[in-house]
Amino acid sequence: MLALRILDLKDFTGKLFIGEMFQHFSFVEASFTTFVTYTLDGQLHKEFFDSEQKPMRTYCLWEDVQAQCFSIIKGKRTPLNFKIVFRLSSSNVEKLLSQSGIALKPEDIYGLYLNCQFDGKQLLCTTGTSLKIFTLDKQLDRVWDEMVRKFFRKNQVAFEDA
Repeated sequence: MLALRILDLKDFTGKLFIGEMFQHFSFVEASFTTFVTYTLDGQLHKEFFDSEQKPMRTYCLWEDVQAQCFSIIKGKRTPLNFKIVFRLSSSNVEKLLSQSGIALKPEDIYGLYLNCQFDGKQLLCTTGTSLKIFTLDKQLDRVWDEMVRKFFRKNQVAFEDA
């Protein structure tokens, strides 16, 4: 698990709520506390869709809820706190496995997660992995952590280890 402290909060939240940086991540859940607490679940309800429109994925994408989340927090006052949980898309998990040579199959992995948590003063981003099988090998954790670091550098996010 990796924990990164975001150094430029304004820049990062702009990329998070307005920019395209996270749009292709799966959105798992979020909570925002302003004058009340809003909780959002990103799991898709497939029965809502017509049979020909049913999505193949389990969670919506961040781009599907990004504007609604921004509308919750925008204004003159900073939210008291928020937490957003992202999950790497299945296609990107497959790419990560093939590029890294890790001896796991995509179906062995439940999810590779990125949690963004703001406590009113600082914003921490932490990584996590969830497997469907038991293994003592931590190579996937290390590769996922390094991928997040590279992703942040590529998107010019200022961070330090927390």
